[in-house]
Amino acid sequence: MRVIAGKYRSRPLRSLRGLDLRPTADRLRETLFNVLTAGNPDALAGTVWLDLYAGTGAVGIEAISRGAAMVYFVESSAAAAGLVRQNLQSLGVITGFEVLQQDVARSLPRLETDGVVADFVFLDPPYRMEAAYRGTLDALAQSRLLKPQTAVIAEHQKRFDPGDAFASLHRYRKLQQGDAALSFYRIG
Repeated sequence: MRVIAGKYRSRPLRSLRGLDLRPTADRLRETLFNVLTAGNPDALAGTVWLDLYAGTGAVGIEAISRGAAMVYFVESSAAAAGLVRQNLQSLGVITGFEVLQQDVARSLPRLETDGVVADFVFLDPPYRMEAAYRGTLDALAQSRLLKPQTAVIAEHQKRFDPGDAFASLHRYRKLQQGDAALSFYRIG
């Protein structure tokens, strides 16, 4: 696993064996960021990200590498949160992030209270936690963490559909690659 592009391009990222981690594959991450930047390499400059169920932190780290100003990594597992910190440290990233070692359901109200408004939200719960997709998307739709332009992206198994709409949050695109899929949502 490696950083695909940007400041930390080709730098390796660590993962942990035996944990319930399924890092977003390099190829799928590359597809995701190609869609988000749409040929404009500066499209992510200065953006704010929520990397929910962060695991290794690969998606948020990719965002930092491509110019994101702030990434909030949310991970309930102590081992995985430690891994995110290790990956950031190995790259020499010392600012522009916060690692929240807590459950996503508890972190969203805290981030909202802190006045965080995200440009991008990426969520990738363990595939077996299908209810977490709906619960998180519902909570996001009812929060003040999103603005009309915010893109919410859910990575999920191709055979599982998290849903088309959650209150004012509607899916506007779905991409499939191998056994995985990315659902893109926006308020509207």
